Amino acid sequence: MEKFVKINFLGAAGVVTGSKYLIETSEQHILIDCGMFQGLKELRELNWCDLPVEVANIDVVLLTHGHLDHVGYLPRLVKQGFKGKIIGTAPTLAIAEIILKDSGKIHEEDAKRANKEKYTKHEPALPFYTIEDAEETIKQFQVEMEDTWIKLSEHISYRFQYNGHIIGATFIELDINAKRFVFSGDIGRQNDFLLNDPKTPEWADYLFIESTYGNKLHPEEDVEEILTAIIKETIHKKGNLIIPSFAVERLQTLMYILWKLYKKNKIPNIPIFVDSPMGANVLEVFRRFPKWHKLPIDEYNAMCNHMNIVASYRETWETIDDKRSKIIIAGSGMVTGGRVLTYLQQLIDEPSTTVLLVGYQAEGTRGRQLQEGAHEIRFFGKYYPVKATIKNIDSLSAHADQKDLLDWMRNIKNIPEKVFLIHGEPTALDAFRVKIKDVYNWNVSIPKLIDVEKVMV
Repeated sequence: MEKFVKINFLGAAGVVTGSKYLIETSEQHILIDCGMFQGLKELRELNWCDLPVEVANIDVVLLTHGHLDHVGYLPRLVKQGFKGKIIGTAPTLAIAEIILKDSGKIHEEDAKRANKEKYTKHEPALPFYTIEDAEETIKQFQVEMEDTWIKLSEHISYRFQYNGHIIGATFIELDINAKRFVFSGDIGRQNDFLLNDPKTPEWADYLFIESTYGNKLHPEEDVEEILTAIIKETIHKKGNLIIPSFAVERLQTLMYILWKLYKKNKIPNIPIFVDSPMGANVLEVFRRFPKWHKLPIDEYNAMCNHMNIVASYRETWETIDDKRSKIIIAGSGMVTGGRVLTYLQQLIDEPSTTVLLVGYQAEGTRGRQLQEGAHEIRFFGKYYPVKATIKNIDSLSAHADQKDLLDWMRNIKNIPEKVFLIHGEPTALDAFRVKIKDVYNWNVSIPKLIDVEKVMV
């Protein structure tokens, strides 16, 4: 085997989204994650470019978890000639299937709307990929067990390890010629409402670690108390509380917290509408894989029965027309698309409306604009004035903060030859680089998009 491994940083390098890392060896070409870019326009435009590598030479894709910024580029990869297996844990592939089909449907609907309403410069606007493309991609899925070494070739093996964050999520240990490459994926948090604590790596010759909150600590705040106050204020204003939510994990966590508040008599029996077809499908994944989360089945059933699960677009409009004060949880979490846009289109210009942001808002997303106090917001080709109250709960993030990240690395017994900081914005990456140097004195690198690095094995 060659003495060098070639690492191609094809996404989530210098930015948070679009995770893709191609590991080239003489035996196997392995792609770790295959995500879409989100947020800034110049990043989103990269999605339309073919990858700057020989896609047909990629043997296998290993997935850390099922979020769009880790799986959303897969149908394009297949279209570019990828014929190999796409491997993940059973819940990860279940989530990825839901997300890819939903994403294909949204791409088709967005292109259709843009062509009909003429708010596109493209003639015609084309979907990024279709439902049919997603279904073709899913045919290449292959489930493998967590916590089990799987041989890829004579000198290469990998293992998935439980990582919190979302159901099915793992970090990946990849052994190449007796050197261990550890890809953190997205690291979850300790004492999560729904998930067990992440496992931690014990050895890493080359460590690739996410840095989303590399410069921040999550605030010590009582989420239940904050939510209770916001809900009571919403009822007092006779308004609506709209919570844009990621369909995977955040939506289920919010449902669980709201259910607990009602059970404890902290909030009245205010109608709660869950409008996320994808989120409803993810609830089914929780039911199918009880060993991957902490929610007992009786609690799961009671929680679901307490909510109004919106099943159709007609019901979306019926919910908007409902004059009662209510809570609406709708996708997507960064307000980049999905059902939440329909609610905001109708309600964001009303002072009685409150919009609650409950997760990381990437640069260039509508969620970040709202978080930063935008006076108007653009979607469906038009601007809408923001008269609603905008609130934020940072501590509901599913990502580890700086302390969690440092703790996650603490059990590594050796000194890594190199630590690559990925999946972070520049200020977070640099702050985390300094912190790792101070705490561990390890050799830290911050790769940029399309960087290529050769390392010894």
